[in-house]
Amino acid sequence: MRVLLAEAEHALYAELLRQQAPELELFGSDQPARLAEYAAGCPIWLGQPDLLAPLLRQGVKPQWLQSTWAGITPLLASGLPTDYLLTRAVGIFGQVMAEYVLCHLLAHERQLFAALAAQVEQRWDNRRPHSLAGRKVLIVGTGDIGLSVAQFLAPFGVELLGVASSPRQLPPFRQVLGLDDLPSLAGEADYLINLLPDTPATRDIYDAALFAQLKPSALFINAGRGVAVVDADLVAALEQSHLAGAVIDVCREEPLPTGHPFWSAPRLLLTGHSSAPTEPRLLVQLFLDNLARWQGGDELRGPVDFARGY
Repeated sequence: MRVLLAEAEHALYAELLRQQAPELELFGSDQPARLAEYAAGCPIWLGQPDLLAPLLRQGVKPQWLQSTWAGITPLLASGLPTDYLLTRAVGIFGQVMAEYVLCHLLAHERQLFAALAAQVEQRWDNRRPHSLAGRKVLIVGTGDIGLSVAQFLAPFGVELLGVASSPRQLPPFRQVLGLDDLPSLAGEADYLINLLPDTPATRDIYDAALFAQLKPSALFINAGRGVAVVDADLVAALEQSHLAGAVIDVCREEPLPTGHPFWSAPRLLLTGHSSAPTEPRLLVQLFLDNLARWQGGDELRGPVDFARGY
């Protein structure tokens, strides 16, 4: 079986795959010309959507494409084919995303940045920290990653609320409502965490009207997609103290250009799209599991519905 590896770390992926599936014929690169040379002869593609989308635009397509990202936005661009099997990376980001979220929740409660500022100023600061116990955490996007984050946070005694495409019962969430209920739930939240994918229904939903609903003590974390946030509205909300702070991992344009208001917005921390990087060893295990399913005619993990966009 011939497999195209379109990855910045294609050599590492090839090494891991050769160790566990030596029967595979691997053709790897991160160079567009080389990938175009290999693509037509490979029925299976594994790699980054941004490297694979140009191949689809050239009229080449696989039988099955396994994305190494959870997000597959480049593969959904207008004019690209949809008559092939596409799976996204699932089941490998839950813990690392939960660690990212928990890190910033605890930093906020323990006021670590205020302590650092006081140290720089050589000012003794013995303000009383707070606990996560009893805090309301609203997770917007309760799929594979959002559910994992909730499960990791539950032992800290937080009250978990969720927003999904439609209401549902989903422990450990106390309540999961639909996207239309986001404004009312946001007003209750001590922590508002966006983990939504990029779809037409999830763009520009964090706007001035929504930020106006937040508690002045609330922290907003965006580790989903940058297009969900109206940038100017978030900056204005921070300047007007509609919320206590924001942690922004994803932006509309990456890298964030020089002069963008996020660089100087008050109480906004940028983390450079580092919240949940793909771990190649875990991704290879997912790929090999899906390969066995594909060869056996079984349903794969993480299938993408092109109509829904995820």
